[in-house]
Amino acid sequence: MPRVVEGAPDTAFAADVVVIGAGACGLTAALRAASQGAEVVVLERDASPSGSTSMSSGFVPAGGTRFQADKGIEDSPERLEADILAKSYDTSDARLARLAATHIGPALEWLDDTAGTEWHVLDDFLYPGHSRHRMHAVPEKTGAALEARLLAAVAEAGIPVVTEARAETLYTEGDRIAAIGALRPDGSEEVVGAGAVILACNGYGGNTEMVARHAPEIAAGTYYGHAGNTGHAVSWGEALGAQLQHLSGYQGHGSLAHPHGILISWALMMQGGVQVNAEGRRFAAETGGYSEAAVKVLAQPGGVAWDVYDEARHRFGLEGFPDYSEAVEAGAVRSGADAAELAAACGLPGDALAETLEEVARLAREGGTDAFGRDWSGIAPPRPPFHAVKVTGALFHTQGGLVIGDDARVLRKDGAAFPNLFAGGGAACGVSGPQVEGYLSGNGLLTAISFGWLAGTHAAAVRP
Repeated sequence: MPRVVEGAPDTAFAADVVVIGAGACGLTAALRAASQGAEVVVLERDASPSGSTSMSSGFVPAGGTRFQADKGIEDSPERLEADILAKSYDTSDARLARLAATHIGPALEWLDDTAGTEWHVLDDFLYPGHSRHRMHAVPEKTGAALEARLLAAVAEAGIPVVTEARAETLYTEGDRIAAIGALRPDGSEEVVGAGAVILACNGYGGNTEMVARHAPEIAAGTYYGHAGNTGHAVSWGEALGAQLQHLSGYQGHGSLAHPHGILISWALMMQGGVQVNAEGRRFAAETGGYSEAAVKVLAQPGGVAWDVYDEARHRFGLEGFPDYSEAVEAGAVRSGADAAELAAACGLPGDALAETLEEVARLAREGGTDAFGRDWSGIAPPRPPFHAVKVTGALFHTQGGLVIGDDARVLRKDGAAFPNLFAGGGAACGVSGPQVEGYLSGNGLLTAISFGWLAGTHAAAVRP
């Protein structure tokens, strides 16, 4: 159980900066702190680091980068900030939105120069809410590959990652964090002294009690996040008297293959796919956003829906998204030569599905906006054969947490900063606001990398 204890026992070893968590946030922070001359150690609860980063798409939004410029894409941090705020209907913390949007570009360019991330900008589609092509990905286009590249860079830098070390206790001396108590596989506690501490241990998505308390609307949804996201940062923050904000905010996803548990890219919806319920009818504007779609899908009969699309979108998925190919190989994708055959393959009402696809074809031909508010301009009409995947709504990770200052230090309730405690990623309050619809695609890795980079920069300068 996470706890805060006054007074530190004898330490096994010490480091200038101790990072808790070896996902994108923690590894970025570790690399940055080490580059500033700090001795760094990373504590990771798992035997093999993966975290939420490996389960993500690995796409990171940034505005005004050199990678965009190489493709002739005009963008800026200010435009990204505006898109973040627009998606949350101005309920995001504007200061944090600006902080993330301003620093993500320099962070990605620095990682490219020092960690071999080889960022590529995805320019074949726009995710909901983004006004520019700004998703950056490593060549493999997966979160697991991003994690692997960062781990390789950390190993190359000689930064120790202590695995199977579950941080449970913050030992304090006054207002400073003096040491971290980590549980080892044999049940013993190893105490690590710290000049500065960076919390990169994500949010509380894996804590069912916290989810039910703070985000009850998604409590019935599948949790598609790392089991280690148990809310330790929130619990420590409460015990320390830190500021906590937007704990009701989270990233959902309305397109998790069921029961296979494989993410189906929302790009299929943005390219012209639709979602239908068990009655074969559409129920929402699919371009509104995949996060809020989670709740809408869960509200359908049985808490499921079907992603339906044609052969062109099917090929688009196979060519561009490894997760989609995995879903095909797992047998999650059903197919039919026409609407009737697809309906039979999915157990859907044939007449209703045929009417839905005919209506979609008409909307695509004529353009304009449908009754749900979806704009069909520029969408090619669907052509058989057709394909479908049964999906459910899922919770990916939470977006609220510890409020940080401009240097990523955790703030107290009175606004003063803790002298040597930093946070980033899901441990910190994000930029999505307090509601599910505020999540702009990529906000999770946006704050993981930008806030981790800031935390590493400033934690390295802390001296006892």
